[in-house]
Amino acid sequence: MSWFKRDKEGITTSTKEKKETPEGLWKKCSNCKTIFASDDLQKNYYVCDRCNHHERIGSNEYFQILFDKGEYTELNAKLTSGDPLKFEDTKKYTERVKASQNKTGLTDAIRTAKGKLNGEDFVIAAMDFSFIGGSMGSVMGEKIARAIDEAIKSKCPFMIISKSGGARMMEAGLSLMQMAKVSGKLGQLAENQLPYISFLTDPTTGGVTASFAMLGDINIAEPDALIAFAGPRVVRETIGRDLPDGFQKSEFVLEHGFLDYIVERPQLKETLALSLKFFRS
Repeated sequence: MSWFKRDKEGITTSTKEKKETPEGLWKKCSNCKTIFASDDLQKNYYVCDRCNHHERIGSNEYFQILFDKGEYTELNAKLTSGDPLKFEDTKKYTERVKASQNKTGLTDAIRTAKGKLNGEDFVIAAMDFSFIGGSMGSVMGEKIARAIDEAIKSKCPFMIISKSGGARMMEAGLSLMQMAKVSGKLGQLAENQLPYISFLTDPTTGGVTASFAMLGDINIAEPDALIAFAGPRVVRETIGRDLPDGFQKSEFVLEHGFLDYIVERPQLKETLALSLKFFRS
């Protein structure tokens, strides 16, 4: 005997009447898999309040966190990569760049901006890992160089937020030249007695780590960020032995003297403002 019985047969719910959850309403922590409302995760600076995992975020999110009221002026926004080597692997380099631009809405793997941090002028160059792995090409070097020029002109501090897989292979030697170019421009910043803050986030690897990411007057990082030249798997296979726990994570790098401190994202702006006071005193 059935407990329930349809009074009418053929009753169905139309497609138009079905309620669907809007995309982007919920986010899952990539570490502990806890599900959050997107707004709640954003209010907590994209940090999981269960396991303290810092989700990867892009340049705009960092600008919103650091600049007063989230207001800033983007610098050299229209610079895009050329293809001097006519590079082609599984697809043409020009096609790969165009696809990344359409997917991310960015012109390249870095954005530079000027705004206020606690009422003081501040210039930031922030990388976007979503654009070809945050790879360093000619545009990245040029945009950082021009941002440093802006910092010198405005007599204000300069910060690079690194999140990169390293040099962009599609530009070969031209990509590697950016290591020296940016390092030289940072020398000009130092000559003008202006501070450079290097902020390393997950992941910071390859030529970026081997050059300007480690040249800060203050080198800081987010918790549990991968900071390396070659990744752990490559190192393990090269030396043929197991690696220590937490090898190449920011805590390991701090312990071995390559960082000044690790800062959690909710305290980033306050800690950064305090650090910059020491340069003005």
